[in-house]
Amino acid sequence: MSSKQSFPTLRRISANDNPAIASVIRTVSAEYGLTADKGYTVADPNLDELFQLYSQPGHAYWVIEQDGKVVGGGGVAPLSCSEPDICELQKMYFLPTVRGQGLAKKLALLAFEHARAQGFKRCYLETTAFLKDAIALYEHLGFEHINAPLGCTGHVDCEVRMLKNL
Repeated sequence: MSSKQSFPTLRRISANDNPAIASVIRTVSAEYGLTADKGYTVADPNLDELFQLYSQPGHAYWVIEQDGKVVGGGGVAPLSCSEPDICELQKMYFLPTVRGQGLAKKLALLAFEHARAQGFKRCYLETTAFLKDAIALYEHLGFEHINAPLGCTGHVDCEVRMLKNL
């Protein structure tokens, strides 16, 4: 019996993925201490219904699948309470087994392409300072740090805010 894992694949989310990606987000959030009481993604009332959420116009979400199992994901959506040309990179979570393989970069580039096709001119994100690898990736992708939050995300403890021109 081989223990070799297949190469991860990137695809759009399906309704069947809801429980798996919610589990990934909860697992990674717990790993980093990102608790619901601080307004992180685990507090999102739509966490168990991401397919439905990202089926709305202007929204898209992709999952990373490996050996038939969802091991990560990320998406893009219009930034709520904001100028109509700004989207938000959202819910980028990856299990440790697939980190460091360039999948987050690949997913983000796909999200930017989708956002441009939807007419967005800028992409916003919020994260927290101790997610150093994520911040380094976002900087590498051309995001710049901004001082004040945009929109009304409700992520009160996400003190790192970044914006990128698409």
